[in-house]
Amino acid sequence: MPEYHQAVYVISVAAELAGVHPQTLRIYERKGLVEPGRTGGGSRRYSEADISLLRRIQDLTNDGLNLAGVKRVLQLEAELASAREELEKLRTDSDRRVGDVHRQYRRDLVPLRQAVVLYDSGSRGG
Repeated sequence: MPEYHQAVYVISVAAELAGVHPQTLRIYERKGLVEPGRTGGGSRRYSEADISLLRRIQDLTNDGLNLAGVKRVLQLEAELASAREELEKLRTDSDRRVGDVHRQYRRDLVPLRQAVVLYDSGSRGG
């Protein structure tokens, strides 16, 4: 099985896998919805990732969106995925930093028995 992003499918196979007509794929490409790979001779080649994207486009158009709406939804989904990825990186980094600070606190703490000197007022000659 080819790698997920390896462009191997010709347009007719990609169209069949996505459940659309090959002309529809050309329209999607002209509208900037999909960018298939190209062979040295200029023939289109689609990857598994492209097929998944084509299926997502079909789902959105079947829900009633026009191609401009589909393009916007895809852009927003990509932005959301990027923001989630960034958030996860920030969480990981902040968890690491909090752990570093907590380890530093443990080094700085002095055990209570060493830090407190009891004052006994009865021992004064007073």
